[in-house]
Amino acid sequence: MKSILFMDDDPSIRDGIAAILKLEGYDVDLASDGNEAIELYTRRKQNAKPYDAVIMDLTIPGGMGGRIAISELLKIDPGVRAIVTSGYYADPVVANYSQFGFIDVVVKPYKIGKLVEAITRAAGR
Repeated sequence: MKSILFMDDDPSIRDGIAAILKLEGYDVDLASDGNEAIELYTRRKQNAKPYDAVIMDLTIPGGMGGRIAISELLKIDPGVRAIVTSGYYADPVVANYSQFGFIDVVVKPYKIGKLVEAITRAAGR
């Protein structure tokens, strides 16, 4: 079973996406901000069970968003397979995600098929 780390500040989005991804056959851990995502990723990596893909919201009001978190994750694991998500289409990270260390982008509002396709490309199936 592929493992996914999903980061978003909105609990209803986290829980809803987690439920859907579990139905799709993924093992899902949740983080509310970049600090929590880094902590969870580090713990899994140290236990030799790294995540197959990480999905991070670009903007976390009052917390560490995906732009900073990806730079920290890349220090921990240069091979991290991270997808950025955002509703801010004009943000430079969304437009040029690979320049920031992400391997894919999914815009909000989520279309589950697009999210699953991005995860499949990132994590393999």
